[in-house]
Amino acid sequence: MIDRTHKLSLVRQTELVGISRSSVYYTPRLLDEAEFALMQRMDALHMSYPFAGARMLRDLLNCQCDADGVMFSPACRKRIARLMRRMDMCALYRRPGTSKRHTGHTVFPYLLQQLEINTSNQVWALDTTYIPMKQGFVYLTALIDWYSRKVLAHKVAITLEASHAVELLEQAFAKYGRPEIVNTDQGSQSTAQCFVDCVQAQGCKLSMDGKGAWRDNVFVERLWKSVKYEAVFLHAYDTVFAAKAGNCELHQFLQRRATPFEPR
Repeated sequence: MIDRTHKLSLVRQTELVGISRSSVYYTPRLLDEAEFALMQRMDALHMSYPFAGARMLRDLLNCQCDADGVMFSPACRKRIARLMRRMDMCALYRRPGTSKRHTGHTVFPYLLQQLEINTSNQVWALDTTYIPMKQGFVYLTALIDWYSRKVLAHKVAITLEASHAVELLEQAFAKYGRPEIVNTDQGSQSTAQCFVDCVQAQGCKLSMDGKGAWRDNVFVERLWKSVKYEAVFLHAYDTVFAAKAGNCELHQFLQRRATPFEPR
């Protein structure tokens, strides 16, 4: 790209190409053995702890010993973060994208502010998150009891249609009775008329989180963290059928969070 024998000066050539002058004189520096060994250990830890960021990786690395039982040299967080950028390594974490509001739907006020919740079947909370697979992703919708934190119903689907949320509500109504309040976010599946009708037909009040206020439904958000870190991120599913299977880690994890539950 840069011709040192050309009649144009190097400064003019860099201006025409659109690169900095210093890059012409830059010589790549090879990694030393210690840095390469550190990156190998980071890569191995990332496979076992894909949710670990620079701080957690630093703590994990500083607790490791070599084959002779000697502790490795400690690594600081900034060094770990720099190597993560060089390796294109990024911790897995939850990202927004499922709570897309429909401008034509009615949004209900948040009813849980300063409300004392002291019994089961007082408040149910429903939410949807995405489950990444080896190719693509699916949606997981869950309904929990706010007081006991138990999962009342859950479903894996490939769309965000309101019918999936309605199906979960009907299952829970038939099995556990009805709560006083059903709380959701402002996603289009929760503001759809069929969902609103399903809640109000049982005499329940409908409550919705504030816009961008994840803390309003914090117990469901905490469930998503456990689901993804303890089941999903450790087992990448090949197909939608595998993610829906009753013996998969995701289903078993949610089943453990569902029992026992005795509505009061």
